[in-house]
Amino acid sequence: QVQLVESGGGLVQAGDSLRLSCAASGRASRRLCMGWFRQAPGKEREFVAAVSWSGGSTYHADVVKCRFTISRDRAKNTVYLQMNSLKPEDTAVYYCAATYDDGVVVRAAAFGTWGQGTQVTVSS
Repeated sequence: QVQLVESGGGLVQAGDSLRLSCAASGRASRRLCMGWFRQAPGKEREFVAAVSWSGGSTYHADVVKCRFTISRDRAKNTVYLQMNSLKPEDTAVYYCAATYDDGVVVRAAAFGTWGQGTQVTVSS
């Protein structure tokens, strides 16, 4: 069983940067496609970014493209989400998720394991 633990959330001002981390542990935790999703109050959970298990392929939602970057350190079994030029509309709980599906996965339903979430709040 894979466990995911997110960290790095917090309260920042518009224009600031944050880096979220997601550490994966447990059996067979290395060959995982990893993704980040977010959910704002009163809204549905939305895809943010995903990275293949090798780290060679990534995909970012249009709403965060050019501001957010997903990456992974395979040696540390950790995935990162670097968030720059944050906006108030980026305020949400950010969730890390994992799937054994090949490639880069963007559908939330395909991810079988989820972290507990970390709050990101961006003030104007």
